[in-house]
Amino acid sequence: MAIAKQGDKVRINYTGTLEDGTVIDTTIGDAGCCEDEGCGCNDDGCEDDDCGCGEHGPMEITIGNEDFFPQIEEALVGMAPGEKKTIVIPAEDAFGEYDEDEVFAISREQLTGDIVPEVGMELELTGDEDEPVDVVVVEVNETAIVVDANHPLAGEDITYEIELLEIL
Repeated sequence: MAIAKQGDKVRINYTGTLEDGTVIDTTIGDAGCCEDEGCGCNDDGCEDDDCGCGEHGPMEITIGNEDFFPQIEEALVGMAPGEKKTIVIPAEDAFGEYDEDEVFAISREQLTGDIVPEVGMELELTGDEDEPVDVVVVEVNETAIVVDANHPLAGEDITYEIELLEIL
């Protein structure tokens, strides 16, 4: 029986979950995790181009090309089609540790246009050297808004259940 090695193109199924069991990403089924995150998925499509709606079915990757988390690609080496493994990606290797310094206030006067900030609203700010910074509004008061620039999954260990379907 063939086993996967570095450089092989393979097809896998996976499900990524948080410690509390919340599914954050999967190739199996209708990817209902998207709806749980409130991204606006429905039968007509999706309001969020980056949420993963419509990306159902197995994933094809080339082991060693860094198509996915390196720990998952490393775990695939030596697996045979039909085999399953569980891999835990620690927060620092997934989306980073939660950084309190990434939570900061900005003056409401700095907001452009007709933006009416609300808690939970996602904004794109311009950071140092004019690079875009995605933030989420976590507090609103009369003079300022407090935003969080951490990735939504920062500080979370992620458990992936992977299954090697075939070596292509």
